[in-house]
Amino acid sequence: MKHIFNLVIALLSFCTFAQVTTPQASPSAKTEQVVGLTTIELNYSRPAVNGRTIFGDLVPFNKKWRTGANANTSIGFSDDVKIEGVAVKAGNYALYSTPTNESWVIYLYTKTDNWGLPEEWNEDLVAAKFEVKSTKTRAFTENFSLQIVDISANQAKLEIAWENTKVQFNIEVPTEQKVMQSIKKTMQKEPSARDYYNAAVYFLNEGIDIKQAVSWIDTAMKMEDKKPYWMLRQQALIYYQAGMQKKAIKIAEASLEAAKKAGNNDYVKMNKDSIEKWKQ
Repeated sequence: MKHIFNLVIALLSFCTFAQVTTPQASPSAKTEQVVGLTTIELNYSRPAVNGRTIFGDLVPFNKKWRTGANANTSIGFSDDVKIEGVAVKAGNYALYSTPTNESWVIYLYTKTDNWGLPEEWNEDLVAAKFEVKSTKTRAFTENFSLQIVDISANQAKLEIAWENTKVQFNIEVPTEQKVMQSIKKTMQKEPSARDYYNAAVYFLNEGIDIKQAVSWIDTAMKMEDKKPYWMLRQQALIYYQAGMQKKAIKIAEASLEAAKKAGNNDYVKMNKDSIEKWKQ
């Protein structure tokens, strides 16, 4: 009896714990990218071509597609954004599409827990819909791919690629609005030299009110006992952009000497190049 009991326990344990684990045919992928101050997150699966004809065959033209495999492909935004000019609220969305030979219609769908396409399509759940051009590529993409590309402070593109087809759409993020709010809030308190410096450099890089940038960078430098070469470098660039060429050269020379002492050859070269250019 004891032998039979032990055998039953062993069989139950085997059934409970013996599981064969194999790789997914379409492995899952997750991408998180910060664009400006906004986080974009992608969750999707990556089916392979495997010698098949994809678009116009496995994925029919003029029919809605899950845009990937397995569970919903999803895209999430930490802030409100604009996609191809269409306003989209912060949140997570299922990504669907209707491919054709020359263009795709892209849908952002608020219900994200479907496995593939919804059994019943509900237009009221479409948060955004837009059409983008489809491009044939020489490069071959074996596994379905989503990438955030062409990233700048204010925008990026989502690229969909599979087989010899590529689709891109533009995503605008509210970086300037968030930075301006941050600057306003900080300047109303007790801003540090770093705060003044960051605000000045942001205005320089974005081409916003260069006179204000001069005022902020001057304030930042007055608060620093030792003038770091990287701050002097930005001060020189701001002065040059503001039309103060002689002062810009003088400050660049100071940055050059400070960079030499610090052993930073990159800043030495940048300053030398700027001084040579500005003296012409």
